[in-house]
Amino acid sequence: MAKPIIALMYDFDKTLSPRNMQEYGFMDGLDMTAEEFWTECAAITKQHNMDSILAYMYLMLEKGKSGLVLRRETFEALGRTVKLFPGVESWFDRINAYCEERGAVCEHYIISSGLKEIIEGTKIADKFKEIYAAEFLYGKDKLAKWPAMAVNYTSKTQFLYRVNKGIFDVTDQKSLNEYTPEDKRRVPFRNMIYFGDGDTDVPCMKLTRVNGGHSFVVYQDDRAEALKLIDEGRVDFAVKADYRQGKALEKTVQAVIDEIVAHSKVQAAHKKQENELHRG
Repeated sequence: MAKPIIALMYDFDKTLSPRNMQEYGFMDGLDMTAEEFWTECAAITKQHNMDSILAYMYLMLEKGKSGLVLRRETFEALGRTVKLFPGVESWFDRINAYCEERGAVCEHYIISSGLKEIIEGTKIADKFKEIYAAEFLYGKDKLAKWPAMAVNYTSKTQFLYRVNKGIFDVTDQKSLNEYTPEDKRRVPFRNMIYFGDGDTDVPCMKLTRVNGGHSFVVYQDDRAEALKLIDEGRVDFAVKADYRQGKALEKTVQAVIDEIVAHSKVQAAHKKQENELHRG
């Protein structure tokens, strides 16, 4: 029996990191607070009937004209200033080791409305099989010119299907939309675990959950949003954003991995017996 693949998929801001990634470093180069930046983003979104992700990317480009040199390496340098929740840096290796002990393979993915370039500059960038996030198009002068990819709360769901089918190239829409039998899909939804922090993750949480996977909402000090999502039946687990060894989040994820592995063994046994019956 081939080892089952378990896909762990994460939002980034307030899921792996306590704040929005733009608030680390980028705001230091502006003559405004984080609150003022996001208030202006909301105003632009409303005034122009604009997607909120495109609005923040537009505002970053506009504010960059005041002196910030917005190259890819600028954003990656900002990524090195991003703070992570306790235990995140060692989380991926620990979960991978646990999966291996149980006879499974774990893969980690980012599905975020934040900037891919900033995430690629963080200490944990090499832990992910794919990073799906907003990103800029860069000109010949290597300066950011225009959004190349905007990932909002509804478009996030396409990336679950990319993981499900193994279609990782974001420019390949044809293969993504072609019919693929369930038994030919690379990672069944039941082998998926999604981590988010609130309403913007609900489509991914719900899609994962209704297809047999598991969804987590993580919280910091305020539990109100997590409690709301639990009460509404949109997530399976609400756990404090503490990724350290032995904490509730790790123990719960390990229990889910055990369940996925057990289900895979049962499915394999069923398939083997079915094949033997057909062979007579």
